Amino acid sequence: MKRKYVFLLIAFVTMAVSCSKDKIINTHDRVGISKVTYYPILTLTGNSIIAIPNGTAYTDPGVKAEAAGADVPVTTSGTVDANTDGVYTLTYSAVNSDGYSATATRTVVVYTTAPDAAVNDLSGNYARTLNGSIATWTKIAPGVYTVFNPGGAPGTNLTVVAINPSGFNISIPEQIASDGSPTSSTNESYTNSNPATYSWKIVNPTYGTALRTFIKQ
Repeated sequence: MKRKYVFLLIAFVTMAVSCSKDKIINTHDRVGISKVTYYPILTLTGNSIIAIPNGTAYTDPGVKAEAAGADVPVTTSGTVDANTDGVYTLTYSAVNSDGYSATATRTVVVYTTAPDAAVNDLSGNYARTLNGSIATWTKIAPGVYTVFNPGGAPGTNLTVVAINPSGFNISIPEQIASDGSPTSSTNESYTNSNPATYSWKIVNPTYGTALRTFIKQ
């Protein structure tokens, strides 16, 4: 009988030891057996879209990258030709100590705007005649605008740069849009009536070839 009690005592001790929890390591870079990595966070200085007149030297406002509160080096790709009209994209990249990267972009518009267009303000909301979806124009420089939802497509989150270089001529210059896709326009027209109307075709991999017509609200 004593042997039985001794056996039960040994079994209980063994079970108690086996059920004890391992010590959990919890530091800034490790939880248990898992290593924690902090992705770089990039913060642009200044606006994400900058417009400069043709011939004006471009000085980049810069960008800051941090990972776990420590500065991370940033590399920049892309260039701006301040003497050639166009929409340029600068891409900033940072890599943390574990090799994980993050990017941010800035759009720089180099423009030439004639006096008869510089006085225009095409800002406002325009409803697409097909479905009532709103495209919103915002003036950021003489003859330079950002256009949210330029295709009048419900449920999209696309922003492009549009220009009005002379008179009431408009276009979306070739560019990398806010969603990372190459975008431009063709068949553009703007009628300065009351209310104003305009039409264009959006050249984008996810858009069709339909002429899209809008009326100012």
